[in-house]
Amino acid sequence: MPLNLPDKLPAIDLLKEENIFVIDNSRASTQDIRPLKIVILNLMPLKITTETDLIRLLSNSPLQIEVSFMKLKSHTSKNTPIEHMKAFYRDFELMRNEKYDGMIITGAPVEHLEFEDVNYWDEIQDIFNWTRSHVTSTFYICWAAQAGLYHHYGIPKYPLDKKMFGIFEHHICKGFQQLPIFRGFDDVFFVPHSRHTEVRREDIEKHPELQIISESDDSGVHIVMARGGREFYVTGHSEYSPYTLDTEYRRDLGKGLPIDMPKNYYRDNDPEKGPLVRWRSVANLLFSNWMNYYVYQETPYDINLIK
Repeated sequence: MPLNLPDKLPAIDLLKEENIFVIDNSRASTQDIRPLKIVILNLMPLKITTETDLIRLLSNSPLQIEVSFMKLKSHTSKNTPIEHMKAFYRDFELMRNEKYDGMIITGAPVEHLEFEDVNYWDEIQDIFNWTRSHVTSTFYICWAAQAGLYHHYGIPKYPLDKKMFGIFEHHICKGFQQLPIFRGFDDVFFVPHSRHTEVRREDIEKHPELQIISESDDSGVHIVMARGGREFYVTGHSEYSPYTLDTEYRRDLGKGLPIDMPKNYYRDNDPEKGPLVRWRSVANLLFSNWMNYYVYQETPYDINLIK
């Protein structure tokens, strides 16, 4: 089934080349169906790349999905054309009175800052609070996961000695194998990580309302669930396309920054041989399970009844 996307969004043409079924607003308006409303707060610098990565995963569902993009009034993107932002993104203030079946909040390149020093911290705290009364289920990714855990529960983040960078083996935590979010998962699965900070199990375990449902012996806590699935905090980047880590690695090398080769990523650890993709299937499962079990099956038909 198709995704309903804003007319002329660049991702439409990119994904059609991959035989992914997307339709624009004009065509969707002729279909008599209530689509799921998903809003994406995209904090990543390369907006179009992140849009395409997320839409690719949301498309793996039999549900019709209407995607909207939110932006912060207190922060201006420097890496995406202003024409694109004006055409496809709306300020949070203009969306405050709307309700959504699901929300995705991406990572952001501000890990080196304390949360309170981020120039849009006040506004994003307002959004975090807003999700609890206006969104059925919210999916926090990487920095957003750390920020959400800190805002809602006071969980601190810690700097790492070296960047957590590469593809790492993960498992489902004991007692959570039957959760719908993990339907179809293998006992061991792989997830990309790219971050300079971490949250720790011992801090999370102090909060009985939080459940660590997936982790890695190498990269630590992976998914934390709260409020029965109305919030997922995900420290990894399952949405990454095959060459995202390669681009980051070569970018940092070009800048002369200290960066290790991403672990378990290149074939035979040789950058010239390209990446060995081992996370695509689980990424599709993660997003489709979230959409089906925690959004579609939980949200009311009358979206205004979300509480």
